[in-house]
Amino acid sequence: MTRLILATRNAGKLTELKAILADAGLAHELVGADAYPDIPDVKETGVTFAENALLKAHALARATGFPAIADDSGLCVDVLNGAPGIFSARWAGTHGDDKANLALLLAQLGDIADEHRGAHFNCAAALALPDGTERVVEGRLRGVLRHTPVGTNGFGYDPILQPEGDTRTCAELSPEEKNAISHRGKAFRGLVPVLRELVG
Repeated sequence: MTRLILATRNAGKLTELKAILADAGLAHELVGADAYPDIPDVKETGVTFAENALLKAHALARATGFPAIADDSGLCVDVLNGAPGIFSARWAGTHGDDKANLALLLAQLGDIADEHRGAHFNCAAALALPDGTERVVEGRLRGVLRHTPVGTNGFGYDPILQPEGDTRTCAELSPEEKNAISHRGKAFRGLVPVLRELVG
């Protein structure tokens, strides 16, 4: 059994990937970054989701000597040419202020008609091995942006993205429903054949 390190301190993300690996029959030991508290967080200096995910994965793989998985994700709005993109978590200026980020984005899109409110969540999931080998898989969840937030599940921009083919926002979906269609779920599931190839 190989130990895999997931570059997160988010217990929900760890649980999600554990379930995906179990469903695929991969019996690796998966631990989060909090298993290595002495390793500092990596600065996300990349200009794409893939670059940021790779920065985190390589740093953990080098520091621990184990294969490492990392992801980076955000909301890409069509009329904003893909913004907020990699700046999604700090769109309003302060990292992780979901309420402010949401309010600013809705204000910026205030005059945009429904037919031009297309957007998608994008996630890049990266696997890095201690020898420098790397792979990236991306996943998307396409939808349209509501004018006002609806729903209390999820976080970030979930209350305004309505997935294609649904009448609810991501924040109105159950965790199971969201995981089945989410950008991160798609990216993580896409890593399964890569793990089989490179880790076994």
